[in-house]
Amino acid sequence: MTESMKAVVLTRFGGTDALELREVPVPPVGPRQVRVRVHATAVNPLDYQIRRGDYPDEVPLPAIIGHDISGVIEQVGTHVTEFRPGDAVYYTPQIFGGPGSYAEQHVADVDLVGRKPENLSHLEAASLTLVGGTVWESLVTRAGLTVGETVLIHGGAGGVGTIAIQIARAIGARVLTTARAGDEDFVRSLGADAVIDYASADYVDAVAELTRGAGVDVVFDTIGGDTLTRSPLVLADLGRVVSIVDIAQPQNLIQAWGRNAAYHFVFTRQNRGKLDALTTLAERGLVTPVIGATLPLARTGEAHDLLENRRSYVLRGKVAIDVVGDTVALPPRVC
Repeated sequence: MTESMKAVVLTRFGGTDALELREVPVPPVGPRQVRVRVHATAVNPLDYQIRRGDYPDEVPLPAIIGHDISGVIEQVGTHVTEFRPGDAVYYTPQIFGGPGSYAEQHVADVDLVGRKPENLSHLEAASLTLVGGTVWESLVTRAGLTVGETVLIHGGAGGVGTIAIQIARAIGARVLTTARAGDEDFVRSLGADAVIDYASADYVDAVAELTRGAGVDVVFDTIGGDTLTRSPLVLADLGRVVSIVDIAQPQNLIQAWGRNAAYHFVFTRQNRGKLDALTTLAERGLVTPVIGATLPLARTGEAHDLLENRRSYVLRGKVAIDVVGDTVALPPRVC
Protein backbone atom coordinates (compact mmCIF):
# COMPACT_ATOMS: atom_id res chain seq x y z
CA MET A 1 0.00 0.00 0.00
CA THR A 2 1.41 3.39 -1.02
CA GLU A 3 2.18 5.74 1.87
CA SER A 4 0.56 9.18 1.69
CA MET A 5 1.39 12.60 3.07
CA LYS A 6 -0.10 16.07 3.29
CA ALA A 7 1.15 18.59 0.76
CA VAL A 8 0.16 22.02 -0.50
CA VAL A 9 -0.58 21.60 -4.20
CA LEU A 10 -0.66 24.35 -6.81
CA THR A 11 -3.77 23.46 -8.81
CA ARG A 12 -3.66 26.34 -11.29
CA PHE A 13 -1.80 29.59 -11.83
CA GLY A 14 -3.31 32.56 -10.04
CA GLY A 15 -3.96 33.86 -6.54
CA THR A 16 -3.27 32.26 -3.19
CA ASP A 17 -6.54 30.31 -3.43
CA ALA A 18 -4.82 28.18 -6.11
CA LEU A 19 -2.86 26.49 -3.30
CA GLU A 20 -4.74 23.51 -1.81
CA LEU A 21 -3.83 21.19 1.06
CA ARG A 22 -4.18 17.61 -0.21
CA GLU A 23 -3.21 14.01 0.52
CA VAL A 24 -0.69 12.82 -2.07
CA PRO A 25 1.55 9.76 -2.45
CA VAL A 26 5.03 9.76 -0.92
CA PRO A 27 7.60 9.50 -3.76
CA PRO A 28 9.82 6.41 -3.98
CA VAL A 29 13.51 6.68 -3.07
CA GLY A 30 16.15 6.08 -5.76
CA PRO A 31 19.62 4.59 -5.19
CA ARG A 32 21.31 7.99 -4.67
CA GLN A 33 18.41 9.72 -2.94
CA VAL A 34 17.16 10.33 0.59
CA ARG A 35 13.63 10.70 1.95
CA VAL A 36 13.31 13.52 4.46
CA ARG A 37 10.62 14.22 7.01
CA VAL A 38 10.18 17.96 6.46
CA HIS A 39 10.09 19.92 9.72
CA ALA A 40 10.13 23.41 8.19
CA THR A 41 10.12 25.24 4.89
CA ALA A 42 9.94 28.91 3.88
CA VAL A 43 8.54 31.19 1.20
CA ASN A 44 10.61 32.95 -1.47
CA PRO A 45 9.65 35.42 -4.21
CA LEU A 46 10.28 32.61 -6.70
CA ASP A 47 7.40 30.70 -5.08
CA TYR A 48 4.76 33.37 -5.63
CA GLN A 49 6.16 34.09 -9.08
CA ILE A 50 5.60 30.43 -9.98
CA ARG A 51 2.14 30.48 -8.36
CA ARG A 52 0.94 33.48 -10.34
CA GLY A 53 2.18 31.96 -13.63
CA ASP A 54 5.54 33.59 -14.42
CA TYR A 55 7.10 30.23 -15.42
CA PRO A 56 4.26 28.16 -16.90
CA ASP A 57 6.49 26.13 -19.20
CA GLU A 58 8.77 25.10 -16.33
CA VAL A 59 6.11 23.93 -13.86
CA PRO A 60 3.59 21.33 -15.08
CA LEU A 61 0.39 21.38 -13.02
CA PRO A 62 -0.66 20.20 -10.54
CA ALA A 63 2.61 20.84 -8.71
CA ILE A 64 4.11 20.93 -5.25
CA ILE A 65 6.33 24.02 -5.13
CA GLY A 66 8.66 25.47 -2.49
CA HIS A 67 12.44 25.82 -2.28
CA ASP A 68 13.63 25.45 1.33
CA ILE A 69 13.77 22.32 3.47
CA SER A 70 15.02 21.50 6.93
CA GLY A 71 14.19 18.11 8.35
CA VAL A 72 15.32 14.64 9.36
CA ILE A 73 16.25 11.76 7.05
CA GLU A 74 13.89 8.79 7.31
CA GLN A 75 15.19 6.62 4.48
CA VAL A 76 18.35 6.45 2.38
CA GLY A 77 18.83 4.89 -1.03
CA THR A 78 20.89 1.77 -1.60
CA HIS A 79 23.94 3.75 -2.79
CA VAL A 80 23.91 6.50 -0.14
CA THR A 81 26.82 6.46 2.31
CA GLU A 82 27.01 10.15 3.32
CA PHE A 83 23.94 10.13 5.57
CA ARG A 84 21.84 7.75 7.63
CA PRO A 85 18.29 7.81 9.01
CA GLY A 86 17.98 10.25 11.88
CA ASP A 87 20.43 12.80 10.46
CA ALA A 88 19.21 16.41 10.52
CA VAL A 89 19.69 18.02 7.10
CA TYR A 90 18.77 21.10 5.10
CA TYR A 91 18.76 21.92 1.40
CA THR A 92 17.04 23.51 -1.58
CA PRO A 93 15.06 21.11 -3.79
CA GLN A 94 16.01 21.02 -7.45
CA ILE A 95 14.50 24.19 -8.91
CA PHE A 96 12.12 23.37 -11.78
CA GLY A 97 13.25 19.75 -11.42
CA GLY A 98 10.48 18.02 -9.48
CA PRO A 99 8.34 18.33 -6.35
CA GLY A 100 9.14 21.13 -3.94
CA SER A 101 9.10 21.64 -0.20
CA TYR A 102 5.47 22.36 0.70
CA ALA A 103 4.93 18.82 1.94
CA GLU A 104 5.39 16.58 4.97
CA GLN A 105 8.02 14.49 3.19
CA HIS A 106 10.45 15.08 0.33
CA VAL A 107 12.79 12.92 -1.73
CA ALA A 108 16.03 14.55 -2.93
CA ASP A 109 19.25 13.62 -4.69
CA VAL A 110 21.81 13.19 -1.94
CA ASP A 111 24.29 15.57 -3.61
CA LEU A 112 21.92 18.47 -2.88
CA VAL A 113 21.70 17.75 0.84
CA GLY A 114 23.81 19.28 3.60
CA ARG A 115 24.17 18.76 7.34
CA LYS A 116 21.94 21.16 9.27
CA PRO A 117 23.80 23.62 11.50
CA GLU A 118 23.57 22.28 15.03
CA ASN A 119 22.89 25.70 16.56
CA LEU A 120 19.92 26.51 14.29
CA SER A 121 16.33 25.38 14.70
CA HIS A 122 14.62 23.74 11.74
CA LEU A 123 12.70 26.97 11.12
CA GLU A 124 15.94 28.94 11.05
CA ALA A 125 17.75 26.39 8.85
CA ALA A 126 14.87 26.33 6.36
CA SER A 127 15.12 30.12 6.19
CA LEU A 128 18.76 29.89 5.10
CA THR A 129 19.01 27.36 2.28
CA LEU A 130 17.91 29.21 -0.87
CA VAL A 131 18.77 32.74 0.22
CA GLY A 132 22.07 31.63 1.72
CA GLY A 133 23.04 29.72 -1.40
CA THR A 134 22.02 32.67 -3.55
CA VAL A 135 24.07 35.14 -1.51
CA TRP A 136 27.09 32.83 -1.44
CA GLU A 137 27.01 32.38 -5.20
CA SER A 138 26.43 36.11 -5.74
CA LEU A 139 28.99 37.67 -3.41
CA VAL A 140 31.63 34.94 -3.09
CA THR A 141 31.56 32.88 -6.29
CA ARG A 142 30.54 35.50 -8.82
CA ALA A 143 31.46 38.95 -7.45
CA GLY A 144 34.54 37.74 -5.60
CA LEU A 145 33.94 40.20 -2.76
CA THR A 146 37.06 40.46 -0.60
CA VAL A 147 38.17 41.97 2.69
CA GLY A 148 38.42 45.75 2.60
CA GLU A 149 36.09 46.22 -0.36
CA THR A 150 32.81 48.12 -0.17
CA VAL A 151 29.47 46.58 -1.15
CA LEU A 152 26.05 48.19 -1.59
CA ILE A 153 23.26 45.74 -0.74
CA HIS A 154 19.80 46.77 -1.89
CA GLY A 155 16.92 45.72 0.36
CA GLY A 156 18.91 44.97 3.50
CA ALA A 157 15.91 44.09 5.69
CA GLY A 158 14.56 41.42 3.33
CA GLY A 159 15.11 37.68 3.35
CA VAL A 160 18.10 37.86 1.01
CA GLY A 161 19.42 41.17 2.29
CA THR A 162 19.62 40.10 5.93
CA ILE A 163 21.87 37.17 4.98
CA ALA A 164 23.87 39.23 2.46
CA ILE A 165 24.77 41.79 5.12
CA GLN A 166 26.01 39.08 7.48
CA ILE A 167 28.05 37.22 4.85
CA ALA A 168 29.59 40.45 3.53
CA ARG A 169 30.47 41.40 7.09
CA ALA A 170 32.01 37.96 7.69
CA ILE A 171 34.15 38.44 4.56
CA GLY A 172 35.44 41.71 6.00
CA ALA A 173 33.81 44.12 3.57
CA ARG A 174 32.38 47.54 4.34
CA VAL A 175 28.60 47.21 4.02
CA LEU A 176 26.23 49.91 2.77
CA THR A 177 22.57 49.00 2.46
CA THR A 178 19.22 50.50 1.53
CA ALA A 179 16.27 50.09 3.88
CA ARG A 180 13.36 52.09 5.20
CA ALA A 181 14.07 54.44 8.11
CA GLY A 182 12.37 52.21 10.67
CA ASP A 183 14.74 49.36 9.85
CA GLU A 184 18.00 51.28 10.32
CA ASP A 185 18.82 49.97 13.80
CA PHE A 186 17.85 46.46 12.74
CA VAL A 187 20.14 46.28 9.69
CA ARG A 188 22.96 47.91 11.65
CA SER A 189 22.60 45.12 14.22
CA LEU A 190 23.27 42.63 11.40
CA GLY A 191 26.51 44.37 10.46
CA ALA A 192 25.64 47.23 8.10
CA ASP A 193 28.08 50.12 8.39
CA ALA A 194 25.80 52.69 6.76
CA VAL A 195 22.08 52.71 5.95
CA ILE A 196 20.37 54.67 3.17
CA ASP A 197 16.66 55.41 3.60
CA TYR A 198 15.38 54.64 0.11
CA ALA A 199 12.16 56.58 0.76
CA SER A 200 13.83 59.90 1.51
CA ALA A 201 17.23 59.79 -0.20
CA ASP A 202 18.56 59.10 -3.68
CA TYR A 203 20.88 56.15 -3.17
CA VAL A 204 23.24 57.33 -5.93
CA ASP A 205 23.83 60.65 -4.15
CA ALA A 206 24.05 58.93 -0.76
CA VAL A 207 26.70 56.47 -1.95
CA ALA A 208 28.74 59.28 -3.46
CA GLU A 209 28.71 61.05 -0.10
CA LEU A 210 29.45 57.92 1.95
CA THR A 211 32.37 56.91 -0.28
CA ARG A 212 33.62 60.46 -0.93
CA GLY A 213 33.03 59.96 -4.62
CA ALA A 214 35.02 56.72 -4.87
CA GLY A 215 31.98 54.47 -5.37
CA VAL A 216 31.49 50.87 -4.29
CA ASP A 217 33.27 47.75 -5.51
CA VAL A 218 30.13 45.61 -5.64
CA VAL A 219 26.41 46.29 -5.99
CA PHE A 220 24.11 43.45 -4.92
CA ASP A 221 20.71 44.04 -6.52
CA THR A 222 17.66 42.33 -5.01
CA ILE A 223 15.13 44.85 -6.37
CA GLY A 224 15.53 45.12 -10.14
CA GLY A 225 13.91 47.76 -12.34
CA ASP A 226 15.25 51.28 -11.92
CA THR A 227 17.47 50.15 -9.06
CA LEU A 228 19.39 47.88 -11.41
CA THR A 229 19.43 50.44 -14.21
CA ARG A 230 21.12 53.06 -12.01
CA SER A 231 23.56 50.67 -10.29
CA PRO A 232 26.59 51.53 -12.48
CA LEU A 233 26.30 55.14 -11.33
CA VAL A 234 27.60 54.10 -7.89
CA LEU A 235 30.39 51.77 -9.05
CA ALA A 236 34.09 52.29 -8.62
CA ASP A 237 36.30 51.48 -11.58
CA LEU A 238 36.37 47.70 -12.21
CA GLY A 239 33.25 47.34 -10.06
CA ARG A 240 30.82 44.45 -10.22
CA VAL A 241 27.03 44.36 -10.30
CA VAL A 242 25.30 41.16 -9.18
CA SER A 243 21.53 40.88 -9.69
CA ILE A 244 19.15 38.10 -8.70
CA VAL A 245 16.13 39.70 -10.36
CA ASP A 246 14.63 39.05 -13.78
CA ILE A 247 15.42 41.77 -16.32
CA ALA A 248 12.03 43.10 -17.37
CA GLN A 249 13.40 45.75 -19.75
CA PRO A 250 16.54 46.38 -21.82
CA GLN A 251 19.42 47.97 -19.91
CA ASN A 252 21.54 50.88 -21.11
CA LEU A 253 25.03 49.85 -20.05
CA ILE A 254 26.96 52.90 -21.25
CA GLN A 255 27.82 53.97 -17.67
CA ALA A 256 28.91 50.42 -16.84
CA TRP A 257 31.15 50.35 -19.92
CA GLY A 258 32.78 53.58 -18.83
CA ARG A 259 33.69 52.02 -15.47
CA ASN A 260 34.96 48.72 -16.91
CA ALA A 261 32.23 47.05 -14.89
CA ALA A 262 31.29 43.37 -14.82
CA TYR A 263 27.67 42.19 -14.58
CA HIS A 264 26.57 38.87 -13.07
CA PHE A 265 22.99 37.61 -13.24
CA VAL A 266 22.46 34.82 -10.74
CA PHE A 267 19.90 32.05 -10.76
CA THR A 268 21.33 30.00 -7.94
CA ARG A 269 22.59 26.46 -8.43
CA GLN A 270 22.22 23.97 -5.60
CA ASN A 271 25.07 21.91 -4.19
CA ARG A 272 26.34 20.62 -0.87
CA GLY A 273 29.49 22.75 -1.00
CA LYS A 274 27.61 26.00 -0.49
CA LEU A 275 25.55 24.46 2.31
CA ASP A 276 28.71 23.28 4.07
CA ALA A 277 30.13 26.81 3.88
CA LEU A 278 26.89 28.25 5.30
CA THR A 279 26.88 25.65 8.08
CA THR A 280 30.40 26.69 9.07
CA LEU A 281 29.40 30.38 9.19
CA ALA A 282 26.22 29.61 11.15
CA GLU A 283 27.98 27.41 13.70
CA ARG A 284 30.61 30.12 14.23
CA GLY A 285 27.85 32.60 14.98
CA LEU A 286 28.61 34.71 11.92
CA VAL A 287 25.28 34.14 10.15
CA THR A 288 21.88 33.84 11.83
CA PRO A 289 18.70 33.68 9.72
CA VAL A 290 16.04 36.27 10.51
CA ILE A 291 12.44 35.06 10.62
CA GLY A 292 9.81 37.76 10.27
CA ALA A 293 6.71 35.54 10.27
CA THR A 294 5.80 31.90 10.81
CA LEU A 295 2.67 29.99 9.76
CA PRO A 296 1.67 26.31 9.63
CA LEU A 297 1.58 24.33 6.38
CA ALA A 298 -2.21 24.67 6.04
CA ARG A 299 -1.80 28.47 5.87
CA THR A 300 0.80 28.54 3.10
CA GLY A 301 -1.42 30.79 0.98
CA GLU A 302 -1.42 33.37 3.75
CA ALA A 303 2.38 33.07 3.94
CA HIS A 304 2.52 33.88 0.21
CA ASP A 305 0.35 36.94 0.77
CA LEU A 306 2.61 38.22 3.55
CA LEU A 307 5.72 38.06 1.38
CA GLU A 308 4.10 39.24 -1.84
CA ASN A 309 2.67 42.28 -0.06
CA ARG A 310 5.54 42.79 2.38
CA ARG A 311 5.46 46.58 2.05
CA SER A 312 2.13 46.49 3.90
CA TYR A 313 3.83 44.86 6.92
CA VAL A 314 6.81 45.46 9.16
CA LEU A 315 8.35 42.27 7.81
CA ARG A 316 12.04 41.61 8.36
CA GLY A 317 13.75 38.54 6.96
CA LYS A 318 11.96 35.38 5.92
CA VAL A 319 8.43 34.00 6.09
CA ALA A 320 8.81 30.47 7.50
CA ILE A 321 6.37 27.55 7.49
CA ASP A 322 6.15 25.15 10.43
CA VAL A 323 5.37 21.80 8.77
CA VAL A 324 5.23 19.64 11.92
CA GLY A 325 3.53 22.13 14.24
CA ASP A 326 1.06 25.00 14.31
CA THR A 327 3.30 27.96 15.12
CA VAL A 328 1.79 31.34 14.23
CA ALA A 329 3.84 34.54 14.46
CA LEU A 330 2.65 37.44 12.31
CA PRO A 331 4.31 40.82 11.65
CA PRO A 332 2.46 44.05 12.44
CA ARG A 333 0.96 46.06 9.59
CA VAL A 334 2.56 49.31 8.54
CA CYS A 335 0.73 52.15 10.21
